Amino acid sequence: MVDNIKLEVRDLGRMRYGDAWTLQHSLFDSMVKKKREGEKPVKEYLLLVEHYPVVTLGKHAHETNLLIPENLMLSRGVECFHVERGGDVTYHGPGQLVAYPLLDLERHHLGVKDYVSLLEESVIRTLALYDIKGERVDGASGVWIGKGTSEERKICALGVKCSRFCTMHGLALNVNTDLNGFSIINPCGFVDKGVTSMAREIGREIDFEEVKRQFSDIFLSLIFPL
Repeated sequence: MVDNIKLEVRDLGRMRYGDAWTLQHSLFDSMVKKKREGEKPVKEYLLLVEHYPVVTLGKHAHETNLLIPENLMLSRGVECFHVERGGDVTYHGPGQLVAYPLLDLERHHLGVKDYVSLLEESVIRTLALYDIKGERVDGASGVWIGKGTSEERKICALGVKCSRFCTMHGLALNVNTDLNGFSIINPCGFVDKGVTSMAREIGREIDFEEVKRQFSDIFLSLIFPL
């Protein structure tokens, strides 16, 4: 197996988005600096976290996809952040597994497109353990259920940033998420598609810690193949 000693998995538990964002930037900026200085390989990270209710808008987001004004969100207990990832608007909340891989793609011989596909594949394989069929949809990042049907719905959102082949941001998989949180946005900018969760698809609450472990193991096996 490829030596993965320089990749650290951190379980952050439940954390406010702003605190996790600050941590990401600190680690990301350090990675980019060390790459500039010629260090190889730089230390990499996989951050696993749940967030308190928050809406984030990517760099190409349309504010029309916010269904209530930003200044009213806090009154509903929801924070709002404009961030540098790709993608439009999404919601994070308790019961959702958020993964932030901070990787050096050059180390893994990956381009950005292949990296996004690897993130999607990690989720697809995790869902398969629960007999949930996750799929990719052309022209829409993330993982979907019911592809090609009138009930096509998103179970995992994805948005990344890459600089000097170093990555930040990542994906959000709805495990036991209260889907009512998505009612204040057009998720990922779509007005004609729904959202779902593992719990909704199976009809019962899922062991969140188990999903976290399974996703982490699958992701690491794809990043460091035999």
